[in-house]
Amino acid sequence: MSRTLLKSVFVLPLLCLAVVACGEKEEAPAPTTQAPAAESALVVKIGSVAPLTGPQAHLGKDQENGVRLALDEANASGVMLGGKKVQFELASEDDQTDPRMATVVAQKLVDGQVKGVIGHLNSGTSIPASKIYSDAGIPQISPSATAVAYTAQGYKTTYRVMTNDSQQGKVLGEFAVNTLGAKKIAIIDDRTAYGQGLADVVEQTAKAAGATIVAHEFTTDKSTDFMAILTTIKGKKPDVIFFGGMDPQGGPMVKQMKSLGLTAKLLGGDGLQSANFIHLAGADAEGVYASSPGLPLEQMPGGTEFSQKFKAKYGDIQIYAPYAYDATRVMIEAMKRADSAEPANYLPELAKTSFTGVTGPIAFDEKGDIQGGAVTVYQVQGGKWVVAK
Repeated sequence: MSRTLLKSVFVLPLLCLAVVACGEKEEAPAPTTQAPAAESALVVKIGSVAPLTGPQAHLGKDQENGVRLALDEANASGVMLGGKKVQFELASEDDQTDPRMATVVAQKLVDGQVKGVIGHLNSGTSIPASKIYSDAGIPQISPSATAVAYTAQGYKTTYRVMTNDSQQGKVLGEFAVNTLGAKKIAIIDDRTAYGQGLADVVEQTAKAAGATIVAHEFTTDKSTDFMAILTTIKGKKPDVIFFGGMDPQGGPMVKQMKSLGLTAKLLGGDGLQSANFIHLAGADAEGVYASSPGLPLEQMPGGTEFSQKFKAKYGDIQIYAPYAYDATRVMIEAMKRADSAEPANYLPELAKTSFTGVTGPIAFDEKGDIQGGAVTVYQVQGGKWVVAK
């Protein structure tokens, strides 16, 4: 083999190696255009606590669905906090109207790192749970806890978007005496923080207005048989019976009143002013009076639109859905003003709230109570709640 041929043989493999090496460099992956991980959605968990099982489950689901609707709308609107798009997630818990269970689920939400809580539904569960949220620095807005004690504890994390029992009880007591003309009033309460607190204010107000309290009887929020209590009351011949409690007890109570021939008018608070009360009481609901904090749904600034949206997704509104919806929106608006979902950052903004919601203007006093809350009294007429005052 000639020397020239040997050079050709050895040069060709070297050229091939060079071509292959260059080819590997050209096929290296191009720089990625995928957004960095830091720009991914910021997940913000919002807790909702209410009775989701038991006789008040219809009210609990009403609250939960109000919260869910507000979160769904916030997600659809593309809320941004700290330069990141937010994905709100609902963390819903069932406190079974039990104060002990309320503290258990409250701690569960704290451990689950929720950034705020809507609830609890009942005063008797909101009050013990509020200390746990306060200790953790997590804001709590109840759409429905009306007991004065809820916001009287001095916690900076505790708010509500509904009028309290001091305001509601005063309206009810004056209505019984001045509008219904009651001179003798019998009172029954269910011994819960809500029922007892409301009944006590009604009693004080009615006495101050000149009525005589002929009886004050007690039951529980689990009872359905009131015949013994009502038989005792019947002998006192009251003009009005006030019941501080919820609709699962109010429905059977009015039916038993009718069966005993009691002619006294039944008057209650927001716990009775529900579609479920009419369902439970049937024809015996006719003529019953009950108050509810706030304006009638059709008179609320956003009531008609909210009602249409809510019914399309979840069916009839019971009582608290509009307030749960507004409570959630108030919390989100505070986060937006603070540009942060961290409780320590948006809590100061929550205290400065000036917001027009579905239910009306929302601003808080130094205790966390809504300022200037209205109270409306209704009567069942023709199987529906209509405004009486």
